[in-house]
Amino acid sequence: MAGESEGRQPAKTLWYDRPRYVYLEFCVEDSTDVKVIIEDQRLVFSCKNVDGVEFYNEINLYARVNSKDSREKRSARSITCFMRKWKEKVAWPRITKENIKPAWLSVDFDNWRDWEGDEEVERAMVEQYAEVSRAAGLGVPGRVWGGCSGWGWS
Repeated sequence: MAGESEGRQPAKTLWYDRPRYVYLEFCVEDSTDVKVIIEDQRLVFSCKNVDGVEFYNEINLYARVNSKDSREKRSARSITCFMRKWKEKVAWPRITKENIKPAWLSVDFDNWRDWEGDEEVERAMVEQYAEVSRAAGLGVPGRVWGGCSGWGWS
């Protein structure tokens, strides 16, 4: 797993697990040039902030995801990716394939919980995102959930 590339720095990142999806939130305010590549076992994220600082994160994922049924959304404070698990209802003990924790990666404890029977909440979150995306017509809705706002990172 690489957290940074030459001339770039990793974005502070939060993650949490749900029965059907794994969520990653990259904490970059007022991002531009956002690029997200979701592959079956890897995610690559890059963007710039208003000051021109370049961010780059590459994560080899703990387990396989369905890249065709995974999405991202951008808000003023962050970029959130939700990736459909290949094996649903299987808890991920970590987001990374390697058993290491980079300094820029943290669990989103505001959204982490025992998700036994939590599928309805997750389905509602995904449907709410889809509805807001359709209404906006741009696929760039306002913040619906996430935990970067209280961190003071940009």
